Amino acid sequence: MTPLPVVVIGASAGGIEALMPLVAGLDPALGAPVCVALHLSPHVPSLLPDILGRAGPLPATQAQDGEPARPGHIYVAPPDHHLLLDGERLAVTRGPRENRFRPAVDALFRSAAQARGPGVIGVVLSGAMDDGASGLWTIQRRGGVAVVQDPQDAAFDSMPRSALAQVTADHVAPAHALGPLLSALVAARGAPQEARRMTDDERARLDLEVRLARQGPASPTDVSALGPYSPFTCPECHGAMVQIEEGGALRFRCHTGHAYSAPVLLAELSQAIEQKLYETRRVMDEGILLLGRLGQRLPPAQAQALLSQAQSVQARANILTDLAMSHAPLAGDGP
Repeated sequence: MTPLPVVVIGASAGGIEALMPLVAGLDPALGAPVCVALHLSPHVPSLLPDILGRAGPLPATQAQDGEPARPGHIYVAPPDHHLLLDGERLAVTRGPRENRFRPAVDALFRSAAQARGPGVIGVVLSGAMDDGASGLWTIQRRGGVAVVQDPQDAAFDSMPRSALAQVTADHVAPAHALGPLLSALVAARGAPQEARRMTDDERARLDLEVRLARQGPASPTDVSALGPYSPFTCPECHGAMVQIEEGGALRFRCHTGHAYSAPVLLAELSQAIEQKLYETRRVMDEGILLLGRLGQRLPPAQAQALLSQAQSVQARANILTDLAMSHAPLAGDGP
């Protein structure tokens, strides 16, 4: 039997502008739930359910942990929470961040692929970086349908371009055409679908990664099954990370659950370089201040020696400032 259909949508910067025409074009009798993960500030209540409810014919609410995923309803991930599909129900968790975000698009997409397999229709919309590309690859590997907003139609084309670099999308369309397209795809889900078979290793990896998003840290031994350990440490918890190769792309994950694509990890390393330069400058400034205070308590000859030392430290601190001010962010070739 073909699993019940579900539509999962991921977006970031420019995503609201893409979501509004998409939901406006959905069939009022859509026979599938729609789950949306949009990168949001964790500190501000989300107005997205109200926006989407007014923009189209389907009711939209913030997802609640454990509620049934009902057809013809839009569920929005709450701020600072992952939205996952757990069988026929929703799971709302505070699992580890992925690609610096919670909610993460990849976490939603993987859980849907695990729960519904060929019944999943995954959609990547406008956004920066590449969240969603890995999850869309997983959806397609499980026999689901991969849909991507036309990058030329997206306010921020990095997420759509990254998705297209990792998967051969089944459909690419502008935002205004996605609603009717998704409605037609849902209506056709009763037809047999071409299955793309996952390997046993891929299936085991999917199960573990969904468990990490739902339950949090696993043992280092469990995580080592995802791939070989890399020389890189997690930017968030500083734990060792395994390297995962997936559809020609590289990802990294630590045993506490934080996950990074290669471009996001590179951005984190770039930020760390600047941070460490300013931290070192701060320590040198404190050393200069302490040398000055010690000099106030010493005879002139000794004070002069400390002053000379402080001037030498100041010169080196100025070099660090120049380095920090001129630091160019690290960047790969992009999607």
